[in-house]
Amino acid sequence: MSKDSNEPAGLSAHASPGTDALSAAAALPGLFAEESRVRAFAAVALGAGDAVQVAGTAGLSAKEAAGALHRLREHGVVTSGGDGRLVVAHDRFRELARTARPAAQASGTSGAPGGDRDGMILRTFVKDGRLVRLPARWTRKKVVLRHIAEQTFAPGVEYPERTVDGKLRAWCEDGEVDHVTLRRHLVDFGHLRRSGGSYWHPSEPARAGTA
Repeated sequence: MSKDSNEPAGLSAHASPGTDALSAAAALPGLFAEESRVRAFAAVALGAGDAVQVAGTAGLSAKEAAGALHRLREHGVVTSGGDGRLVVAHDRFRELARTARPAAQASGTSGAPGGDRDGMILRTFVKDGRLVRLPARWTRKKVVLRHIAEQTFAPGVEYPERTVDGKLRAWCEDGEVDHVTLRRHLVDFGHLRRSGGSYWHPSEPARAGTA
């Protein structure tokens, strides 16, 4: 299985004024596939204002923290506030969401294969990047789970359970489904495989039986 050392380059949020925002949005799963970046980002979100504080809060070495912050800044998701302290670039996420949503709706898929039918299902059960609830019908549940897996995990990249849980909590915020239940469904439907304490998203999910 490959790690995310092969993630696409050249998708920096600051590459040029004409950076393709759709490509930048597509690069985010690869950016957060590396645990040190997730931990550094979480540290900034919790109030760590410089590299030293990030290293201490995230439990990273100074070198790991510097490397993670460099990549987070490169993608524009962490920046410096007016006082020079590190902050999460919430405007960047809103910009990417606004850019990606119309393109997905125009294709009738909301990022998932299957045409208008799948797009309608996703618009019903996924709102603004959050899972409202899981469908009761098996066929609809497959569409929603496939979408979440493809939008969250890079194929073949191993994730520790705490990273998986962190990513899934973001989907479950203010919804009816908790992240543990969502993780179990993703495993049951073959969108996540697990071995020991690691999980990975296969390029071709196994055919699932029942959820």
